[in-house]
Amino acid sequence: MGKKTPRIVVVGGGSGSAVALNGLVNCKVSISAIVTMFDSGGSSGLLRKEFGLLPLGDIRQCLLALSSKEHASVRGMIDVLNYRFESESSLMGHSVGNLVLAALTSIHKDLKKAIEELSAVLRVKGNVLPVTYDQANLCARLENGDIIYTESDIDLRSDSMPPIEKVYLDHAVKVNQEAVNAINDADLVLLGPGDLYTSIIPNFLVPEIKTAISDTRACVVYAGNLMTKRGETSGYKASKFVSEVCRYSGRETLDYLILNNSTLPDEVKFAYKKEKAEPVIIDADVRNYANNVVKKNLVKLEGRTVRHDPKLLTDEIMSFIELCSNAVTE
Repeated sequence: MGKKTPRIVVVGGGSGSAVALNGLVNCKVSISAIVTMFDSGGSSGLLRKEFGLLPLGDIRQCLLALSSKEHASVRGMIDVLNYRFESESSLMGHSVGNLVLAALTSIHKDLKKAIEELSAVLRVKGNVLPVTYDQANLCARLENGDIIYTESDIDLRSDSMPPIEKVYLDHAVKVNQEAVNAINDADLVLLGPGDLYTSIIPNFLVPEIKTAISDTRACVVYAGNLMTKRGETSGYKASKFVSEVCRYSGRETLDYLILNNSTLPDEVKFAYKKEKAEPVIIDADVRNYANNVVKKNLVKLEGRTVRHDPKLLTDEIMSFIELCSNAVTE
């Protein structure tokens, strides 16, 4: 009898989760992606406002990341689904993938069915699981008591505003039980990478998800941010990021923390400085929140844009699998 296929759950949303999934999809693992459903900006926000649909952009990105790119027909579909119309046009910057998911959801009156159908077309290797199928808005209370009422306003907030004290949902939602089951069955749970308050933490605001992550026997890994974000995490050191992840997930410590320790080119740092963002500083306090701290070069530069390198991140994640106590033989 051989070892069972490791089960990895990625919790987050958007381009951060897609980066992790783009690497993991090439490994011999079973993948589930739990996706936040509280976005309110861009194409997703427009479709949500006009048609009452749940936000679709993060789902689209995760489906495309898990697609079978070795098939020519799928590669062609990826190009189409990634296409985004001009923001000044009558299609107002919508991505084709979002429109396809919107059409399938409208036809079936069921987002789950829409995801299943597009997954079949893309030959998706894994499961993309909305954290909920209910509508809700992400809110933030600032340190001065002011309230920001939507995810997009939190995402685009001015750096002149006071820091965020707390994020919460404007009302309770029903959890997607499949997401809870995936965490309960996992060998490794990867939190992030992604925006702290608008991609990762919103999933923990669904109580059953918080409980599942707090109680899981799986290894819990956090892929720390490469850069701070203007307004949202300005001035945050690595310990602040991970302490907030622990605070909202209900865990005293994480099993592994993966941080980038490479030095960025001066022209890249200058470009981000103009956006009032900077590389996340690794401080000694991170060890208060993680049993193991891994510091590696994790960067892939796309011009002057800093991203996690899917292969470098995946190599680290896969190195943890053998150490996960829940990975048993069949």
